[in-house]
Formats: sequence, C-alpha cells, structure tokens
Amino acid sequence: MLGAVALAGLFAVVYASVDIPNENDEARRQGTVYYWADGSQLVSVGAVNRQNVTLADIPDSVENAVIAAENETFYSDPGVSATGIARAAVSIVKGGETQGGSTITQQYVKNTYLSQEQSATRKFKEFFISLKLNNKQGKKEILQGYLNTSWFGRGAYGIQAAANAYYGIPAKDLDPSQAALLASLLKGAEQYDPAGGKGNHERAVDRWGWILDRQVETGTMTKAERAAYRKFPEPKPAAKPTSLGGQTGYLVDIANKYIKKRSGLTDKDLFRGGYRVHTTFDKARTGQLERAVRSVRKRDLDPKKRSEDKYVEVGAASVRADGAVVAVYGGADAVTHFANNADTAGVPVGSAFKPFVLAAALQHGDGISLDSGYDSGGRLIKGGPYAASPALSGAGPGRAMVTVPTPLRDALIKSSHTTFTLLGKDIGLKKVEELAVSAGLHKESLARLDKSFPLGTSTPSAVRMADAYTAFSNEGMRADPYSVTGMTRDGEKVEGFGKPEQRRAMDASVANDVNNTLGMLAWTRLGQDGKLGTFARIKAADNLSAGATGEDDRMKSAWFIGHADGLTTAVTMFRNKPGTPQLLGMQGVGGPDSGRGNVFPLRIWNAYVTEK
Repeated sequence: MLGAVALAGLFAVVYASVDIPNENDEARRQGTVYYWADGSQLVSVGAVNRQNVTLADIPDSVENAVIAAENETFYSDPGVSATGIARAAVSIVKGGETQGGSTITQQYVKNTYLSQEQSATRKFKEFFISLKLNNKQGKKEILQGYLNTSWFGRGAYGIQAAANAYYGIPAKDLDPSQAALLASLLKGAEQYDPAGGKGNHERAVDRWGWILDRQVETGTMTKAERAAYRKFPEPKPAAKPTSLGGQTGYLVDIANKYIKKRSGLTDKDLFRGGYRVHTTFDKARTGQLERAVRSVRKRDLDPKKRSEDKYVEVGAASVRADGAVVAVYGGADAVTHFANNADTAGVPVGSAFKPFVLAAALQHGDGISLDSGYDSGGRLIKGGPYAASPALSGAGPGRAMVTVPTPLRDALIKSSHTTFTLLGKDIGLKKVEELAVSAGLHKESLARLDKSFPLGTSTPSAVRMADAYTAFSNEGMRADPYSVTGMTRDGEKVEGFGKPEQRRAMDASVANDVNNTLGMLAWTRLGQDGKLGTFARIKAADNLSAGATGEDDRMKSAWFIGHADGLTTAVTMFRNKPGTPQLLGMQGVGGPDSGRGNVFPLRIWNAYVTEK
C-alpha cells in the first residue's frame, strides 16, 4: 500500500512538472496552394505539403475509418495506452526500436509537440503530455489536429493534401472506400501506398478490406454499406514531387507580386504557408502559349548551326479586357531561368509604342485625324483625305514639285520613324507619356522624354503591354492587370482582392480609330510572312481584330501584340547572354532572310491563336 501511495505521489509530481509545449515548427507550417482559374490545383508550395481543414470539411467516413484502424476506443480512453507505453519501454531497454500501440492522442502529440526521435525520453514526455492534452482539449479538436498533421506519403501531410495526392479531390469528397485506403496509410505509407510495387499493393488491399470490416464490427458501417465497397479504390498514379519548374514558377511569381501589392502581405508572411490562392490563369491557354513558343523555336531557330540563334529569349502574356492575366510564357523553365520574361521590364518595345503616340495625337491634337499627315517640309497637314502612299504631285513645267503627305493611318502601318518623331514633338512628349500611363504602362518603365521617345525606347513588360493594348480593343476602357481573384488562410478570407475597376484611358472614338488601323497593320504583316502558310494566315485573320509589330531601332528586340478571341497577347523576343545585363543584337536571328528576327513574335502569336 505504501508503495502504491508513493507511486501515485510520484506520478502526480511528474504529471504536474510536464507542461504542454508550444507546437513545433513542422506542425504549424503548411503548404500554400495555388489554383487554376477553373478551380483545379496548379501547385502546392512550401516545405510541408499541408492544408488544414476542419472536421466540418471531413466526411464522417474518414473519421470512422481512422478510428477503426488506429484507436477504436478513442472517444472513451484517457488519451494514452499504458500497455503500449510499457511495450515500447521494454523494447527500448532491450535495445530494440520503439513499438506501436500509441493512441490517436499520443500520435497527435508526437506530430505536433515533439520530435520524431525514437527514444524512451520522447515516449515518456508523449505519455504525460497526452494525458494533459486529453483533459484540456475535446476529442473532436484532437482528432481534427491529428488528421491535419499525419503523414500519408506522396509528400502529403494531413487529410486534405492526401485526398488530392491520391485521388485529386478535396477531403470533403472522399467516399468511405477511399477513406479506408487513406486510413491504411497511417500504418506506414512507405509500405501501404499501392504505387510502391506489388507487395505494397497487396498489403494496401488487405488493410483496406480489414478497415472496412472493422467499421462493421465497431458499428459505424452496416453490412449492406460494406457490401457496396468490394472494388479496391485504385488511387491515381503517384505524381512527381511538386515543382516550380516549367511555367509554374513564373505563374506563382506573378501571383505573389500581385498578392503583396494588394494585401500588404510580405515574403515572410507567405513563407508561413497555409494560404489558398485562386488565380486567373487558364491551364489550357498556358499550355497553348508554351507549345507555340517551342514549335517556332524548333522550326526556325538552330543555335547549333547559327551563333545568332544563341541566347534567344521569349516572353509572352495574354490578358482579358477586364485585366485578368490568362496565360504567360516566362522562359524555358523557371527552375533554370529565374528571370520572368513575361513580367520583367528591360526590353525596348520599339515600334509597338507608336499606337500610343497616334492615340495621344487623336486625343489631344485639335483637328488631327487618321487622314492627317506631314508634307515634305515637316509641316502637319490636318485636312484630308490623302493618297494611301507618298507620291509626287503637280510636277511639270512652271509648277513646283510637292510631296503628298502620308496619312497617319499609313504611317503607322509602314512604321514611319520620321512621322512619329514629328508627331510626338508636335503633340508634346508629356501628352504621349500621360496617355501611355493612362493605358496602363508603369511610368518608371518609360524612357526619357527626348526625340527617340515616340520610337519605343521605353521598356514595359509583356504583361503591361498586353494590358495597355486592351484599351484599343475595348473602346478606350481598361483595368489594371490582376492575377488573383481571392485567397484564404485557415478558412478566413484575405482582404484586398476582386476585379480592378475599369477606367477610361482615351475616348472611344480614338480607341476605335487606332484599333482599326492596328487591324490593317496586322493583316499586312500576316500577308508579308510567306512562311505562315495560306491556311494559317486566313485562320489568324479571321480571329484578328488588332495587332502591331515592334522592333527596337537598335535591333535589340522584336515584338508582336495582337488581339483575337477576346484576348490581347504580347510576345517579345530578345537576346541576352546569361550573367550579363546587356542585350545582344537581333540581326541574323533565324538566318539571313529573317532580318532582325522581327517575324518570330508574329509567328508565335499565330501558332498560339490558331492551335486547334
């Protein structure tokens, strides 16, 4: 009796001395999940692939299967298994490994508050912390924590990540048969994941059936319900580990920039994980854009044969009229090429900037129209109409030779440097800058206001150029580009998201005039590129409402921005040797017949919009 009293006293002292520690870092860290526009998962990013859910989002069948498999007395026991602890202690004393037999509460304590080390000390702490936790928290809270911290294999911590990893669905959509398979993984995913080989598959089938039978024995499933689950619920093939390779890293980069801008969250906040980010990115369109770039590169560029084809980079972005970024091409692979070519300023936009100069002239120039033009003396003639191309008029005895001005409409189609240099000067470079900013270009990406400014020395990103061009096809209205429609953390909505408000960048009549001219320009460029082929040329033209080419006067870049099928897409091409900031010349890219390589962005755009 004295021994029993002494033991009870010792137990009380130890119980009082062991406190419930803070959660370990692994238990708090979750993956941040990004979703495509259609709601399917794009990627889960973070050191731990986990997304916490509440029991309300977990079917009863999951709860029943887990309890039947791991701890059928969960709701009635004190949170510990004395016999299990005794077996583990004896094994450790004998020099063996720790044994199983832990309750769900003990497993949760190990996952959440302790390390995974196999030692008597850790088991000792686990026992007393489990007792205290069982007295402090309700069983439902403990079970929820357990389901959110357990390892299920395939890189998945928690039932939500596991449901997606094995069946591609959220936990709330698991049926009892799938729940039984996931519950079997708690015994050891390395031995029970069916994808691990024949032995694994056999073990998984046996344990899956046993867990369903156990639920009948424990009264949480009827025999009739059990009879409905005779076919093993084969999970989907094991996917490669989550990666930011390919275009994924570029998409996440754009989304994170937008998140930080709109929500005030920092990189440190995002590193904590646990967010669910719903994006505007279209999976099919992103794939089409990547295939278009690859097909043109494969067909037209050969860096093994031509040194001019080395170091060629491509960036592209598709934007809807409401500002939604639908697809991007940021480079060959975000893991090996870190800079996001779709969202990085630094590449001169060249002649693709001239439509903003024309829009500023139509918007602010009193009496200026598409039929206006400059005479041979550099004087702006506002009247019209004029011939569609420069010509000599009035030549003859006793009459002076006068050059008929080229209309601004034709000057844009022909990409006349002289006309737009004069037009920028007459309208005022500040007016041109203001209109470009109003259309959506960042002021910091615009070049110095000198005589070359109207010729496209500015360096906006492909995303911003695509977004700014939507003003031409949308009767002068435009919205800031956005890539995230909403995000949550632990079920709580993160404020700051929603569609940006549309604003007027220019008068509707101005936008329509420029848009119609861009359509004529694009038709011309499509017709001039014989390699596109008759069918492709007609197909693209059917979809096309506007488009513009652009090449930097220093031959350092090439662009095409086109509007088709409700999307405005900007494609840029340039050469940049890794590790050096300077752009290389585009002369000779694609061979001597390709000039400055300015045909390739058009070909990429054409391949993108015509893919079946």
